[in-house]
Amino acid sequence: MSKLEKNWLEWIIFAVGLILVVSTLGYLIYDATTVSEAPPNIEVKIGETQPQGQNFLVPVIATNKGEQTAETVQIEVILENNGKEEESAEMEIQFLPRGAKRSGWVTFEKDPRTVEKIKTRAVGFEKP
Repeated sequence: MSKLEKNWLEWIIFAVGLILVVSTLGYLIYDATTVSEAPPNIEVKIGETQPQGQNFLVPVIATNKGEQTAETVQIEVILENNGKEEESAEMEIQFLPRGAKRSGWVTFEKDPRTVEKIKTRAVGFEKP
């Protein structure tokens, strides 16, 4: 029996594959050991109001700037005039990983462009 030798192309493919596997494994180990136990830090922003029929759509963008994933994130958007609540809306985001953004819309009967202030906040979330 003769021994088959690998040619240079096979060695290059082997080396590239080995580098990819080792670097991926290294990153996963680094990421797992450096993640802190800080809870999710959810930042909520709104976009430009869009009329839709008799209602008004307001885009909502939630960003998780914390170190942990959040589930069932409850977001509240409140329209205020002279310190009084005019109308409020809520939305829910099922899954918000760390560093991720999710978007959705809330609807209002009152035009949000005519109020003094629009307040947003993450009301609550669950730990997965």
